[in-house]
Amino acid sequence: MAKKRYRPNVAAIVLSSDYPKNVRFLIAARTDVEDSWQFPQGGIDKGETPKEALLRELKEEIGTDEVEIIAEYPEWVSYDFPKTIAKKMYPFDGQTQKYFLVRLKPGAKINLDTKDPEFSAYKFVSYPELFNYVTFFKRPVYKKVLEYFKKEGYV
Repeated sequence: MAKKRYRPNVAAIVLSSDYPKNVRFLIAARTDVEDSWQFPQGGIDKGETPKEALLRELKEEIGTDEVEIIAEYPEWVSYDFPKTIAKKMYPFDGQTQKYFLVRLKPGAKINLDTKDPEFSAYKFVSYPELFNYVTFFKRPVYKKVLEYFKKEGYV
């Protein structure tokens, strides 16, 4: 069997600006997949560091890069695309992601009306609510990463 190919990617777990008083996570609904909610994420361009990609992707996807990086997950986490998505993402079989926990700076404005809108809506949700929205194939990775941040005392 051929070796799987994973697209290098960054993912942002965005906390509201009233963190740590309230722990609420930003999730957004994709424009291209109905009822598919997720954290902002995106590919790492050639020559770009994960942190540079994080800030660029946040600006492109939620219209602001006004965040404070709180922590990063120590490892890269990989997942496979479901068959329905794999066709669109060829030649990649999945993604390998670097997760960052970030807090919106006070006054940062989210604007989904970007050059190429990827999201149609967003909301801030609590940890238990998160899993009522997030698309099924991302849940195990989100759970693993969030459990780590929880254990480390960040969320």
